[in-house]
Amino acid sequence: MPLLVMKFGGTSVADLDRIRNAAGKVRREVERGYDVIVIVSAMSGKTNELVGWVEQTSPMFDAREYDAVVSSGENVTAGLMALTLQEMDVPARSWQGWQVPLKTTSAHSAARIEEIPRANIDAKFAEGMRVAVVAGFQGISPEGRITTLGRGGSDTTAVAFAAAFGAERCDIYTDVDGVYTTDPRIEDKARKLDKIAFEEMLELASLGAKVLQTRSVELAMRYKVRLRVLSSFEENTENSGTLVCDEEDIMEKNVVSGVAYVRDEAKMTLISVADRPGIAAAIFGPLSDAGVNVDMIVQNISEEGRTDMTFSCPVNQVARAEKAMQDAKEKGEINFHDLVADTDVAKVSVVGIGMRSHAGVASQMFKALSSEGINIKVITTSEIKISVLIDRKYMELAVQALHDAFGLDKAA
Repeated sequence: MPLLVMKFGGTSVADLDRIRNAAGKVRREVERGYDVIVIVSAMSGKTNELVGWVEQTSPMFDAREYDAVVSSGENVTAGLMALTLQEMDVPARSWQGWQVPLKTTSAHSAARIEEIPRANIDAKFAEGMRVAVVAGFQGISPEGRITTLGRGGSDTTAVAFAAAFGAERCDIYTDVDGVYTTDPRIEDKARKLDKIAFEEMLELASLGAKVLQTRSVELAMRYKVRLRVLSSFEENTENSGTLVCDEEDIMEKNVVSGVAYVRDEAKMTLISVADRPGIAAAIFGPLSDAGVNVDMIVQNISEEGRTDMTFSCPVNQVARAEKAMQDAKEKGEINFHDLVADTDVAKVSVVGIGMRSHAGVASQMFKALSSEGINIKVITTSEIKISVLIDRKYMELAVQALHDAFGLDKAA
């Protein structure tokens, strides 16, 4: 039989009524002739509660026990979903990560999937099971310990199962009805996209769009998994949502497909650093070791033999970055005059595969921001995106201005 993967996020399984609603969607696919692998998240808010319990119990917790506790939320949902389907006369069985087994690395709380053997689930399908309800977000390490994949890891679980089982499609059910040109809470003219290319979705996810976990999009792109994002709360979802697919599957393309933003960014500048070979490694090595997620990087020309180095990072990592740089300075690894942090900036980005073949996108973007009196602090570009750092107070205005400038409220 053809196979579908259906993933339900925390808001879609937040209580028993919502689990019954989700189960009804699964039953309809079974009635259409599909075998189904359902991936479930923990009920909304449950993972945060479990994390809180761990941190209250042991501030310097053992990561292996953290995973044992935090993964339990998905186990509860999987069991309840399987029971609900059984009550609907759908042959279903729940599976925890170790029962599949979903094999991962040993990096607790940030494990990566290494293999999903099909034999156990295929054998149950052959015996008449129609739905395998799998606890998302979790797997098993080579040492036999429970591991978790990081927040949002159930999306990655779903795409990995779709790739491993050759699923016809992977449907991600959430509390939004698709991928929009930008956040509808900021721009009321935001438009739902019928299709978006893997590369565009990957950029949008990495630049602040919260619809899909970045790793799940990377996997889908690598294994050509057709991915659909849709709402759990729409009754008829047969042709709804947004399809994430190959660029070749999209006939009409806007030059820019979306505007993304990250609100809580910081801009940090090392002033008067020695301009010599290896200086970048001396700066960004300690930052990496300290777990600072560096994003935009700009090197400025300063006085003779000296340079200024600017980079951005999340606001909540500024103190860590300052300590890493001060420690490196005290060890004599780098020398700088001052470290200046601006913690009141935001990153706004435009993304689109059409940029490859259209000139003038940067000029149009900068003109739109200039017309609103928005000063640009840092610029970075890639083949299909342009990102800028601006004062945070102008973030929403910038998103709206760019959405209008590129006509994103209209289809191509």
